[in-house]
Amino acid sequence: MDISDVLPPPASPPPTVRVGRRSLVVVAGLPGAGKSTVLRKLHGGKDISTLDSDQVRARLRKVLPARLPYRYYRPLVHVLHRSRIAWKCLRTSGPVVAHEPATRATTRLLLLMFGWLTGRQRVLVWLHADAREALAGQQARGRLIRSRSFQRHVLRADRMHHRLRGGAAPHGWYRVHLFTRNQVEHGLRLDVVA
Repeated sequence: MDISDVLPPPASPPPTVRVGRRSLVVVAGLPGAGKSTVLRKLHGGKDISTLDSDQVRARLRKVLPARLPYRYYRPLVHVLHRSRIAWKCLRTSGPVVAHEPATRATTRLLLLMFGWLTGRQRVLVWLHADAREALAGQQARGRLIRSRSFQRHVLRADRMHHRLRGGAAPHGWYRVHLFTRNQVEHGLRLDVVA
């Protein structure tokens, strides 16, 4: 488990995470922590499937009425996104990299089940951002989540961060990596091994 929270030098290359060919890599952390940015700047092989809930949201936005606020179809986005993760885990041979806040233990359990049932190594990449940084990230993308919901995410994420810093890995994960927003500013490199 990589629990380094030390800021890298400014010109350092993206950190590397070694994964097996049949892996489910979950990029997790607070809403606004930078998960989508990491996925956009992901370096690795061509056979990596990258799944972001924003992909689902963008597709639905094209077919739903423009006036419909996101909060009304957010549950559908979550269901479709998680269904895509399960489907890719089942149908593809290469690594599956999925964006999911995963601050809830039940969400992490669901993702573990997807990986376990499809014979994939489960790798958790936790992006740590404090509440202020995550809120700034939400504002930058132009989509804020409700205050009460965000506070629940913050409490759960803080507990997870303290567990990881203390060396306690969540059960069922083959590997766990902890990075700060600054450490993955230039993306993340996946080293896919057989």
